[in-house]
Amino acid sequence: MPEPGPLGTSPPEQGPTPPTATPDIPAPAPPGPSATSAASDFLAALHPPVAIPDPTPPPAPSPTSAPAAPDTTAADSALQRILRGPTGPGTTSLALADTYGQRPDPAPPAAAPPAAGRAVPGLYHHPVPEPDPVRVEEVSHRIKRWAEDEVQLYPEEWEGQFDGFSVGRYMVGCHPDAPTVDHLMLATRLMVAENAVDDCYCEDHGGSPVGLGGRLLLAHTAIDHFHTTAEYTPAWRESLSSDAPRRAYDSAMDYFVRAATPSQADRYRHDMARLHMGYLAEAAWAQTGHVPEVWEYLAMRQFNNFRPCPTITDSVGGYELPADLHAQPDMQRVIALAGNATTIVNDLYSYTKELDSPGRHLNLPVVIAEREQLCERDAYLKAVEVHNELQHAFEAAAADLAEACPLPPVLRFLKGVAAWVDGNHDWHRTNTYRYSLPDFW
Repeated sequence: MPEPGPLGTSPPEQGPTPPTATPDIPAPAPPGPSATSAASDFLAALHPPVAIPDPTPPPAPSPTSAPAAPDTTAADSALQRILRGPTGPGTTSLALADTYGQRPDPAPPAAAPPAAGRAVPGLYHHPVPEPDPVRVEEVSHRIKRWAEDEVQLYPEEWEGQFDGFSVGRYMVGCHPDAPTVDHLMLATRLMVAENAVDDCYCEDHGGSPVGLGGRLLLAHTAIDHFHTTAEYTPAWRESLSSDAPRRAYDSAMDYFVRAATPSQADRYRHDMARLHMGYLAEAAWAQTGHVPEVWEYLAMRQFNNFRPCPTITDSVGGYELPADLHAQPDMQRVIALAGNATTIVNDLYSYTKELDSPGRHLNLPVVIAEREQLCERDAYLKAVEVHNELQHAFEAAAADLAEACPLPPVLRFLKGVAAWVDGNHDWHRTNTYRYSLPDFW
């Protein structure tokens, strides 16, 4: 594991690598960024056009109607030039693309069959290529073995729900630059552990707002360890195996800290504390039956959201965004907007699922309908508009930061966060086991 350098220095040549990494399935090369002449066009590199294949394609055109050849004379983008580094004799070792894993103009991966599902009409999003099916299968196999054999995550009757979660497809789609499956497993274990806590402590499987604070605090000690006297330490250690959520947190975090740098691990601990604080706010409102103002709900969702997932993109990618660059206000704004936008995606796709569940579930359409006196359809459509504004704000903030600070780890981190946002939407769109859209169109 690399030692973190002092604040303000460039990242180490070798990024975090899981200690047991073995020869692995290579990462499929992502499509190359669109050609542009300025770093302000960073969005073009973040979201190159992706053609989503039609499940029932029309017959092939006649051989006489050959398509036009693509234009290959456009200038390289500033991002590509930065990553490629200087050219000429003796400059090979200076190529930043070798260090940060983004080589210009890679060959695209072979297309996989399209998945089922449709996007929310009017939702601003970016299509993504189908996740590499070989990696999806391997991650799905490994995570199930971990869940069943290492942490005893669920009883037999919950197996179908675990399979329906499709977490292998989820994480492969969200982390296209992960160098190995071992790196992907870092994110996958943490994602499964986070969902176990949410389901078992907060929602579907015995969760309740009553006493949630105590349960979350004790579970959090599996992530941010308890330091006490010799007399009381054994009882705490024993508590980490007392239920499935704590076993999952403890194991997933153990894998993560052995692969990540200390600053990356501490970043994750702080983001999880934010998440747990958001859980507690929502639980407090549930206990009193309070429906917050729309802005209050959105503030809660800035904490109770996906933030811990995209912010480990550098750990999963095998490099590090230095702590001082991560802490910059402009970077924090980008991260917050990304988390806020992608969490509203969850509100929109889980809307009908939550309506069919016992009790009243707060989500953005429900809160807008209550507080702004709109019908369900109009409230839902306004929630789509809120998402779109947040997504555009995220992309604009990312582009501004890329132009102001075009350092390779910053550019790669921004691209990783954007890839996570896009992959998260695609997983929601295609997971028809969990989600269906309301009949509003």
